[in-house]
Amino acid sequence: MNKDSTKIESTVSEKRVKLHMFEPSNRQIWTVVGKGKEHWLFPEMEYCSCPGFYFGKLSGKKECYHLESVKLAKKENKMEIIKFSDDEYGDFLSSLIIEL
Repeated sequence: MNKDSTKIESTVSEKRVKLHMFEPSNRQIWTVVGKGKEHWLFPEMEYCSCPGFYFGKLSGKKECYHLESVKLAKKENKMEIIKFSDDEYGDFLSSLIIEL
């Protein structure tokens, strides 16, 4: 097992992959808690807000370990699901954008 796959598996097993569900709309926001920071992801668009994703794309790397972690968590159904009301959606997005 290589270093990246170990990192991905530990991220999933430590429940650092989070699915924020907003109800009743069922809007979803994925985050992964990294080293001291939570990163925002759009797995369907293969996007992560981490610097490694950005610089990795510039150098031709396919994706960061956060995206790989979300894929594994989805496959194994091992994400932490946090439910919110739709009324909280705007504030949640604002807090994510401020952290960027």
